[in-house]
Amino acid sequence: MGPGARLAALLAVLALGTGDPERAAARGDTFSALTSVARALAPERRLLGLLRRYLRGEEARLRDLTRFYDKVLSLHEDSTTPVANPLLAFTLIKRLQSDWRNVVHSLEASENIRALKDGYEKVEQDLPAFEDLEGAARALMRLQDVYMLNVKGLARGVFQRVTGSAITDLYSPKRLFSLTGDDCFQVGKVAYDMGDYYHAIPWLEEAVSLFRGSYGEWKTEDEASLEDALDHLAFAYFRAGNVSCALSLSREFLLYSPDNKRMARNVLKYERLLAESPNHVVAEAVIQRPNIPHLQTRDTYEGLCQTLGSQPTLYQIPSLYCSYETNSNAYLLLQPIRKEVIHLEPYIALYHDFVSDSEAQKIRELAEPWLQRSVVASGEKQLQVEYRISKSAWLKDTVDPKLVTLNHRIAALTGLDVRPPYAEYLQVVNYGIGGHYEPHFDHATSPSSPLYRMKSGNRVATFMIY
Repeated sequence: MGPGARLAALLAVLALGTGDPERAAARGDTFSALTSVARALAPERRLLGLLRRYLRGEEARLRDLTRFYDKVLSLHEDSTTPVANPLLAFTLIKRLQSDWRNVVHSLEASENIRALKDGYEKVEQDLPAFEDLEGAARALMRLQDVYMLNVKGLARGVFQRVTGSAITDLYSPKRLFSLTGDDCFQVGKVAYDMGDYYHAIPWLEEAVSLFRGSYGEWKTEDEASLEDALDHLAFAYFRAGNVSCALSLSREFLLYSPDNKRMARNVLKYERLLAESPNHVVAEAVIQRPNIPHLQTRDTYEGLCQTLGSQPTLYQIPSLYCSYETNSNAYLLLQPIRKEVIHLEPYIALYHDFVSDSEAQKIRELAEPWLQRSVVASGEKQLQVEYRISKSAWLKDTVDPKLVTLNHRIAALTGLDVRPPYAEYLQVVNYGIGGHYEPHFDHATSPSSPLYRMKSGNRVATFMIY
């Protein structure tokens, strides 16, 4: 293979080892790789330890307060207790002058909460940033779109695609985990803040439904409330053109918060709009799903994702076949590769069990410390983009003999020279929550690409290992 062409060797590993590294991923990048998400378990375990110590301190404090309460109450319940007893009279005056003040102004509660806050501040630098919450919320929306998942089902922890009367289970987690009203609100609010009412409305509707069912219950960890969800959902419907729903939800909001002047003004505005245009009463909000960035092949791309790897009609095509492949190379004579041709135009071949479990594990271990947010070429710049959510690392074959063996195997099978500069180093990729890479060309398509400044030339082939 001449210097004017090159092989892009890419190893896409979807489930790198979780481990427990000492430090968390860079803030704002946790959502972009499942290895980083797994590392976020470590600081939460530290927070659990802090909360456990706080609860034990508070339990001891409350036990002592209960003891004091029971002692004083027993004196008041005993009708035979004469105040004339000088000892009882003294302790009554002491309690009122001293004991109650010590109880009310005890520093134990503030010391307990101070220890919890101090511990949190030490862990805080290792916690995901708000950008991670946004990225994780957008990932749920992406899964919702690509696999046609129902939001109500997702909120219950069910990953099902419902098309007409057909229900397809796409993923069955070992433990069913449902979302709270606050969880759904946060997803909806991310879409709302982006002006994406197509996604905001169903998530906010589910938040409203869940908050209604638990109204009056107070949860310390919740940031939002029924009023917050009604407020955002009403305005989302208004922006989507459904004034009637906006009015109904705003009126419901005022039942819970009748003194809110802004919402009262909104109600008057919606009533006036409906009076001026009665057809708004029956108007249905038809909102188009956003396609940003614009992707002409989106339907085909998502249709392939929805097959979940099944290709049931292939056996009917005689030109597609399976074989043992040696490529007339002595290296493969004693251990031929199992080949399956799965597509002709473009030509795509699948080689089964190309790497062993031990090789895959070693590559994961070597790559994990070097994983960084994946980027794409934009002219002469490298940018992080929404249409590529993953982390990547590049490995030279000099770091471990297993990589040398792997390169020999790729070269024997393809007949290509995989040594630099004819091929790039092995790229290891770990995808994040809803991680993906939308359809793209692996070769450079712009004359300004850095590839054209390199003597190795443009890419001609990609070898991918899962």
